[in-house]
Amino acid sequence: MRTIVITGGTDGMGAALARHYLAAGHRVVVIGRSSAKFAALVARRHPAAPDRAEFIAADLSLVADNRRVVEHLRENYKRIDALVLAASFIRQRRHMTPEGHEASWSLFFLGKYLFVTRLAGLLRASDSPVVVNFAVPGTRPDAIDLDDLEMLDGFTFKRSNAQQRRANELLGILATEQNPDLGYITWGPDRLVRSSFAGEVGLGMKAAAAVLAPLLGRSPDDAVRPIVDIIDTPTPGRASYRGAAARPLTAGTHDEEDAVRLASAVEKIL
Repeated sequence: MRTIVITGGTDGMGAALARHYLAAGHRVVVIGRSSAKFAALVARRHPAAPDRAEFIAADLSLVADNRRVVEHLRENYKRIDALVLAASFIRQRRHMTPEGHEASWSLFFLGKYLFVTRLAGLLRASDSPVVVNFAVPGTRPDAIDLDDLEMLDGFTFKRSNAQQRRANELLGILATEQNPDLGYITWGPDRLVRSSFAGEVGLGMKAAAAVLAPLLGRSPDDAVRPIVDIIDTPTPGRASYRGAAARPLTAGTHDEEDAVRLASAVEKIL
């Protein structure tokens, strides 16, 4: 029985993965906001599922909540076989958390950084550890401004999204250098997925999703099939996928240096 940890595991693709691995007989830890959604998810599985399922309530845009969850996992689990970072909340405008961090940066990178780096020991204890990071691959090497990570100057949704994605690629360099046996995957769907589009997405995006998703979108259970294959047959090292199709890793001329600079900047504020 493996231990699968999923952030954002009460909705969409995260919930689909939780359902799959509970049904397959594995231990699943879900981190999210809604205990009611988690209870409903578990109730649909095998009668023994509650004995193999744990819910941890957290606002993953808050560094303090991420720290609390990480410490709970370190205190209560001996290993993590798969860490799935799927939590999402879309913001098209710059928003500050009560801790003073830009909210999208905090959710989509600072929290992920804490999970990957602070749980490295539990991942190392697994025979075949894998991290699946829902961070769409393929952004430019220069998409990150290492001198303005929280985008005090010139915030746009497009720039913010690209910076988070590039930061998560650099995080993979740090993670696999620390643990050569780790598989670290940046992953994004290859087509529209029917989901709730949680966040401040605007009327236009909501309207388009409402019209297009039933026609062109795939169900979350269908969309996560490539992720199941990745988790069940992990390969050490970094890789990127859109759906089931491998994508080339973004290669910059200073990737290792940028990864070290990123880690140094983040450690100073955490």
